[in-house]
This record gives sequence, structure tokens and C-alpha cells, in this order.
Amino acid sequence: MRVIIIDDDFDAWRAAALDALAQQLTPESIDWRTAQAEPALFGEAASPAGAADAPHIRVSRELASLLKDAAHFRDPRRWSFLYRVLWRWAQGDRSVASPADEDGARLYKMAKAVRRAQHDMIAYVRFRQREASLGAPEYVAWYEPGHDVLAWAAEHFAARMGRSTWLIATPDAAAMFDGERLQLERRRALASDHAVDTPDAAEALWMTYYRSIFNPARLNESALEQHMPVRFWKGLPEGALIPQLVSDARGGARRVAQAQSVGALVGKPVQVEAQDAQPERDAPTSLDNCRRCDLWRNATQAVPGAGPSGARIMLLGEQPGDQEDLKGEPFVGPAGQLLHDAMQRAGMPREQVYLTNAVKHFKWEPRGKRRLHKTPAQQEVQACSYWLEQELHDVGARVIVTLGATALAALFGRRATLAAHIGRVVPYRDKLVVATYHPSYALRQNDEAARERTVAAIVEALERARELIGS
Repeated sequence: MRVIIIDDDFDAWRAAALDALAQQLTPESIDWRTAQAEPALFGEAASPAGAADAPHIRVSRELASLLKDAAHFRDPRRWSFLYRVLWRWAQGDRSVASPADEDGARLYKMAKAVRRAQHDMIAYVRFRQREASLGAPEYVAWYEPGHDVLAWAAEHFAARMGRSTWLIATPDAAAMFDGERLQLERRRALASDHAVDTPDAAEALWMTYYRSIFNPARLNESALEQHMPVRFWKGLPEGALIPQLVSDARGGARRVAQAQSVGALVGKPVQVEAQDAQPERDAPTSLDNCRRCDLWRNATQAVPGAGPSGARIMLLGEQPGDQEDLKGEPFVGPAGQLLHDAMQRAGMPREQVYLTNAVKHFKWEPRGKRRLHKTPAQQEVQACSYWLEQELHDVGARVIVTLGATALAALFGRRATLAAHIGRVVPYRDKLVVATYHPSYALRQNDEAARERTVAAIVEALERARELIGS
């Protein structure tokens, strides 16, 4: 077994790896070890031994980038793994650079984690300004990166902070910029040598500003923790505020949002109807851009009614189903086919009837790969009544056949029960209403006889509607 000891950085490994390739050393025959150098404080790092005489091997630009990024992944076995990747490439095995390969997949995963750590460090490093009497550096920061990305981040800040002097300390190393030159120190002792818990006059102003822009009514805790992971909070000035702000939001601050002084005022309660308490919304110009409720967010499209404007009978269902949502037409799925059969038995031509639903967007919940129907809430039925009223006015049908409890409630309110209306003809404004079951209710019957009784009730209601219009 050949022991190769290198400094813990990419350039040292690259020089040693090229030399090992020149000697045809297999990955299994090398024991890679690292030795932490001990240069003077913020001294220059020495060049890797033998780098000038190292042989060359041509690799793709993508593989070179992956190797360089993965070299910063925190894993004591990374140098051995990277050499195995380079060895396979040198032997002509190009699949090692593919994410479909086992080693390739690991290489991509390591590089991705390092790039994420680079992004996080840029986003979550917080500099504090020191008092001028303390001298350089002007700004200091403490950060705990997930991988060895300090050198990369230091170059980023050096290019963007002008001639300001600063220090970034981490548990394993530190970076310092004196206004002209960037220096790195890799000794672990630096973590305790440079205290960064220094007061900053601007920090109090920032904390006040952060409190003022934090809106508990719009708080989404999962999104907050996704974009600002909890592990970074301790390094952020505002991190000390977040737990209390979240707790206040859970405890009721959401109801008054940022207007806490308004929420604390004592006033006389005023009784109003629920519909009058709703915020005014601009009337949508078309059903396609309706945003009166949130059902449009997960629906493929709105499903308008279909049929002749002069139809004397309107069939009113609950909402579109899965197939209706995809096709954009009402009653084209299994329930629609059952309704079509019932209409034929009742002698009611489909082309002479107006078909629509109380709710125009498909409300569903996932169940594996399927989208299962979910009954609309009363507020969603009320929001969609805007479109139903237009249809009742434009179509002018004499008789409405409501299919199911939701359709009945869309006309008479949620207290109207299907059991109390089946078999009756009920006036509604200048129209007559005949209530019956929704075809999907028949489809859910496990017993064939029960299904036939439900279908027969639907046929009977359709026949009653025909009688009422005198045809």
C-alpha cells in the first residue's frame, strides 16, 4: 500500500494524483492522507511539491469543474474517491462522468452540495462593523459553512466590498482582506483567536426594520425554513427575533397582521351578514380569469355550461370531474355517461338541454396518481354563484333539475336538504325546481339493485321536468 500525504486542498491533490497516474498506481494501492500545514498567521501558502513537473491528462471541462467543486466536500475519503474517478477517466472509461454511473452520481451529488454551500455562505454571512478605535479589520463575521467553501466566498466578498478591510472566521479557518490582498489561514485555532461578537450601531436599526416588515398574516413557516434554514439563524442578527415572531403569529397575530395597534383597540361589535363582510372584488371579465376563490389554482381550466341559450330545461350539477376538467366540457366522464343514459330513458334529447355546474372548477385531492373529487365548500359555491346567476339570466330555462345536494344548496342555501326536496316541485323565482340525485351517487352504489333505484329516481325527475314544460 502506497501512502501519499498531501495538504488538504485541491492543488496539492491534483499534483499528487497526476504523479500517481504517471506511475500507474491503482486507486486500491493508495492510502491518501492529509497533513494540516502550520504557516505563520495569514502567511502565504506554499505551492504543492512537484506541481511544475506533474504530467498532464486531458479531461472534459465538465469533469474538471465537478472534480474541483467536489474537492471541497467534507469527507475524509474524498481524495481517494476523486482519484478513483480520475483513474477511470484516464483508463478511457468516460461513463464515470455520467450521473447514471455509481461514481458519477456520487460526484454530481458532492459537487451539488458544495455549490449549495457556496450559495448559502454568500446569502447568510453577516458582517458586523467594529469601532474605528479598534483598527483593522473594519468588519468581522462568524460563519459555520457546511463544506470547505471559505476560499471561494472570500474571493466573492473581496471583489464586492471595495477597499474595506474585513475578517471572516469559521470553526476551521479564516479569511482576511486588508483592502488590497486576500489571505487565508487554515489553522483550527483561529476559531477562538478572533472574537466576532462585537456591537454594531446599525444592527439595532436593522432589527427595528425587520420587525416592521414581518407580516404574520402572510407567514408560511415551511417556506421560511426552506429559504432560510434554521441552522443559519444563530449567525443572523434577525435570527434572534424569528422564533418570537413566529410564536406571536401562531398565537393570533395573523388576525390583525401588522396593525397590532388597531387590533388592540376596544370598539363596539357591529353585526353584519357574512356576505357583506367579504372584501369587494372587481368582477372578472370572463370565466377563464375568475379568481373569486382559490379553486382555479389546482384546476386545469374552468368548465362553463353547455347547451342552447333557449333551452327550457337546465340540469345543474355540483362541479366538473377529472375528465371534465381535462376536456373543458360538463358531464363527459362516467357520471355524464350515466346521466346521458337516464336522459335517453326519459326521452330528453341532450342537445335540447342546458348542462352546467354550481362550481366551475374541479376541486380534488391527490390519491396516489389519481385526482379524487372533493366536495366544494359553501364559500366556494357562493363565490361561483356569480357565474350561475349569469347562466340563469342568459339561458332563461323554465325548469331546473338539481343533481345532488350541492346543486340544491346553490339555489336555496345550505339548509336545504335533498331528502326534503326529492319528489317535490319547488318554485324558485320565476322557475320551477325538481331535485334528484347526482349520477355519481348511483356510481358509488355497490349493490346493483340500489344503483338501479337511484337511476330510476333520476329518470323520474327528468320525466317530471318534461311534463312541467309541456313536452
